Amino acid sequence: MGTRNITVIPAKSRIGNTASAVQIPKLRVAAYCRVSTDSDEQATSYEAQVEHYTDFIKKNTEWEFAGIFADDGISGTNTKKREEFNRMIDECMAGNIDMIVTKSISRFARNTLDCLKYIRKLKEKNIPVYFEKESINTMDAKGEVLLTIMASLAQQESQSLSQNVKLGLQYRYQQGIVQINHNRFLGYTKDEEGHLVIEPNGAEVVKRIYREYLEGASLIEIARGLMADNILTSAGKEKWRQETIKKILKNEKYIGDALLQKTYTVDFLTKKRVKNDGIVPQYYVENNHDAIIPRDLYMQVQEEMERRSNIKSGNSGKKRIYSSKYALSTIVICGHCGDIFRRIHWNNHGCKSIVWRCVSRLDKTSVDCMARTIRETELHDAVIKAVNKVFGAKTEFINILEKNIALVMNQVDKNAIPEIDKKLEQLQKELFRLANNKEDYSILVDEIYRLRDEKEAAMTKNAGYASQKQRMVDMTKFLKLQKCIVEYYDEQLVRKLIKGITIYDEKITVTFKSGLIVDMEI
Repeated sequence: MGTRNITVIPAKSRIGNTASAVQIPKLRVAAYCRVSTDSDEQATSYEAQVEHYTDFIKKNTEWEFAGIFADDGISGTNTKKREEFNRMIDECMAGNIDMIVTKSISRFARNTLDCLKYIRKLKEKNIPVYFEKESINTMDAKGEVLLTIMASLAQQESQSLSQNVKLGLQYRYQQGIVQINHNRFLGYTKDEEGHLVIEPNGAEVVKRIYREYLEGASLIEIARGLMADNILTSAGKEKWRQETIKKILKNEKYIGDALLQKTYTVDFLTKKRVKNDGIVPQYYVENNHDAIIPRDLYMQVQEEMERRSNIKSGNSGKKRIYSSKYALSTIVICGHCGDIFRRIHWNNHGCKSIVWRCVSRLDKTSVDCMARTIRETELHDAVIKAVNKVFGAKTEFINILEKNIALVMNQVDKNAIPEIDKKLEQLQKELFRLANNKEDYSILVDEIYRLRDEKEAAMTKNAGYASQKQRMVDMTKFLKLQKCIVEYYDEQLVRKLIKGITIYDEKITVTFKSGLIVDMEI
């Protein structure tokens, strides 16, 4: 056996997707540019970056220009929305780019995790990234160590910027400065000074939605009606969703108020926002702009929404689903067990008819209810007679209503809310003082929340009285204008006047929305 010789064969220098420098002497180099806003100043920076890196690559005789990938006006904390960045990575993975140059780590990514993820992904393909500002080449031995440090600093910078934005928003909230995206806010636009002003066409749609809801229409029925009339949403879409209608009905901005910070950002990297359930402060600004919907009408809608979502059986407590198909649906109540009556097609010994029956009997629940079954014709007849009884003695009922209006108005506490507001103002001033001095203010926070709850309860109570008064006023006007009796059962009239009907064995009690109660024998 001869002498064993060992010859070292040095590795070929290889960068990028090229097999060797002999085969393709020039590196295909691309540049990545990004600015984070759409302002004119940043736009200039964007254009300057594109021009700079085009020249930077082309003047290097060892490089071949592989293009500029530029994202304009997009935040760098996450790469999901950066279309050009993602396209550049895809080109690298496809073997079309050998090297990337960019201005700095903060331009490439402010998220350490994303930054290192893509650097390592590119290194697996032998593709370096050169950061001009930091003079870092990721293929150098010290590259990743420096990169980790610099990327962390970039992430801290992004977090600091996020905190500054939050502090700015908090200050504006405390001053009651309201910022609303009016482009998708049905019924409002902005004037030259940036103030919310009513947009007539959209406002009429909002009024229609509130009116139809109080007339008994369901969310899906309102949505279908709007689509049938070719009315577009605030986003300019043809399709109306139930959730969109619900948000309009619950939006306090339609009464001229604004609740600020309904949501908050939980992660500055992902920009994920969640509903604010008291985790961060909220600010309620009253009378911020002109109202489209009167406050008492808004409260009526909230009451009706609460009623519809909490329709339950009397004794069993089983939740029932609201139905708007018929005016009497969910408002006809059993006098025995308190459950609702349901409309059914009945076949009794070959005799077909439409009747209303207690659902406790239909569902065969544990409640042993023996409430009577009433034919729909009898029920309609009883409603007509109750309405005509009021019309026939309208002078008497008008006097009762006017007395009740006076009684209701005497119950309104006009001083409660101003007194609470005064206390809240004092506490908030003290809260800001303690917060600025970095002192404990937890006791003040608890008291502010207590007073806010007290104010909300007072507002709800007063709005309830105002709503009750308005229903009585509407009924009074209706009676004064009514010239003749009702001859036929009218669904719309029932929706307008009747609040509830209770079925007993020998009588039917009709309760009007104005508070009037009329008993009719069966």
